[in-house]
Amino acid sequence: MTAVARTARLLAFAKINLDLRVLYRRADGYHELRTIFQTISLADRIQVAFSPSRKTSIQVSGNVEIPDNLVARAARACLDAMRVTGKVEFKLDKRIPMGAGLGGGSSDAAAVLLALPVLAGRMLDWPALLDLGAQLGSDVPFFLLGGTAVAVGRGTELYPLPDHAPGAGLVVAPGIHVSTAEAYRALSAQLTAESQQNKIVSFQSTAWRGIPPCAIEAESSWGQNDFETVVFRRHPALKSIKQGLLKLGARPALMSGSGSAVFGLFPEREKLPRAIQSLGKERVFPITLVSRRKYRLAWWRRLEAHTRQTLWPPQSRYVR
Repeated sequence: MTAVARTARLLAFAKINLDLRVLYRRADGYHELRTIFQTISLADRIQVAFSPSRKTSIQVSGNVEIPDNLVARAARACLDAMRVTGKVEFKLDKRIPMGAGLGGGSSDAAAVLLALPVLAGRMLDWPALLDLGAQLGSDVPFFLLGGTAVAVGRGTELYPLPDHAPGAGLVVAPGIHVSTAEAYRALSAQLTAESQQNKIVSFQSTAWRGIPPCAIEAESSWGQNDFETVVFRRHPALKSIKQGLLKLGARPALMSGSGSAVFGLFPEREKLPRAIQSLGKERVFPITLVSRRKYRLAWWRRLEAHTRQTLWPPQSRYVR
């Protein structure tokens, strides 16, 4: 008799970097970072079906072909950690632009780590999930948390910041390819011990202030991204997009990650329609900021047929 598959429809939210400082290259090859992650409403859709089986098979289909898909890698790692075999089928509706600094692949992987134990009727504790996430990618652990968080180290050491009033904004994804490796190489040549100390003090000030009321305060200097210096030099069109967002009233406007997406947050929502119109042919996504509370509520709603309590991470009602 064939086991009935347990299914769920997931949302994998994107992120932006409200602040990003690069300090130095570490002995392990990664760079030491200070950043503030923020989840936003732009999200991939993932349909997942799990059924027990003597052999493991993982299938991923969807609207784009992704070599070495993190969804499949996350599923394999999760099943191995739970010591479970089964048939897992994913259908991925990719809506987060790829290679834009918005964390789409990492968010998809985190979605698998959160959902698969629930559907399989097993439990992975919080340290185990964080460890799996860090093995898959530096941004993955953040998406196990959501909301607003400070990340240090290579980005896997996280410190949650308080929830805040929702803000609205735009993400502009022009389709320009930015090589993360090249951006790091170009930036490394500019890193000095003096600049590190200045960055740490400046970053601390930003993190302690938090996101001001009414989305973002009027000062355009709020938040920085170290990658802008080197990436804008190579891709001046991205600098023009940022300047355009600032002129349209965004506070702040920043590149996310190492690019190429640029976002703007607007204290006055009524400015959004004009901003969208002014951006013309650019690929523009209206967004809202997703707090940790809303992030978890979205997950509990998506998995409510398979969970029994509003615990985090989500807990399976099939666990015996």
